Amino acid sequence: MTTQARKQKDRPRAEHHFFNPQGAQVKTRDEAFAAPAQLEVSAEAVATACKLSLHNGQVTFEMEVKYNPNTYPHVVIGGRITAGICGAPWDITGGHIGDTLRLDAKRAGQGSCASTITIVGQYQNPPAYRGTYGFEGATSSFRHTTRYEC
Repeated sequence: MTTQARKQKDRPRAEHHFFNPQGAQVKTRDEAFAAPAQLEVSAEAVATACKLSLHNGQVTFEMEVKYNPNTYPHVVIGGRITAGICGAPWDITGGHIGDTLRLDAKRAGQGSCASTITIVGQYQNPPAYRGTYGFEGATSSFRHTTRYEC
């Protein structure tokens, strides 16, 4: 037996405390690692947010995107385009973030602009997406570079 093993053998064992993903203390290790369905995890618990800035030369769209980090490509579950596009804000209704980017949004603000926008792009380093966007179902009307600012 090594010296280290003897030292550990002579020590009293520390009491284990187990916590579930929400941070609540539970009695057993099995409860701590139970599947999320058993723990009733809310949709907010599996969402994270990032900021994106779309630049096309003349205009910059500021975006706050909520997505599920447990999927890949990350499924976009909401967010807003908060500035830079006529009729802002716009509600982001879906899409994905991965090797490619796709964001679909509908206008929530006032104005006579289009009612929907679709943004698409390909990932590049440093973290950004180069691609196009368009209105009312089009995806290739305007070029852009969208920076990932998380």
